[in-house]
Amino acid sequence: MFRLMPEAPGDESEVEYLFDLAFAPGRSALSSYRLRDGVARVGDLSLVARDATDGIAGAIRYWPVLIGAEGHKALLLGPVAVHPTHQGEGLGASLIWDSLERARQAGWQRVVLVGDEPYYRRFGFTRAAALQFPPPTNPDRVLALELVEGGLQGVSGMVRKFTPGAA
Repeated sequence: MFRLMPEAPGDESEVEYLFDLAFAPGRSALSSYRLRDGVARVGDLSLVARDATDGIAGAIRYWPVLIGAEGHKALLLGPVAVHPTHQGEGLGASLIWDSLERARQAGWQRVVLVGDEPYYRRFGFTRAAALQFPPPTNPDRVLALELVEGGLQGVSGMVRKFTPGAA
């Protein structure tokens, strides 16, 4: 049994350790990390999953981003990781489903990510040919999800860093 809850400030080092374990320390060189640098994550959507020993068994984070010249606001999902001792238990899917529902309830309209389409398809993500991420990013891995009907209609262009006070 896992308990899902918003990531607290005291969870930072344990969550970072989990992400390093899952993705290797070089993960911060990925282009999506440039969109996160210096930007506060969306705290009520960035979740941890605690196991029976109160350890962090999984974590997911979200970041605000802007899309295109119009500056359409969106969520950038990622990273999401599950500790190797808990993989295969559906925890990653639980983190994604729960956080997407929280995002919907909070009024967000769209979510983007860079990831494996076969995995994220079950959550409703599809290839987003109208969106670009900073290079180097494989365009086949750019995915998006409408949280509300029409949430991606007319949304195109470069996914860019969120700036406070933006549209």
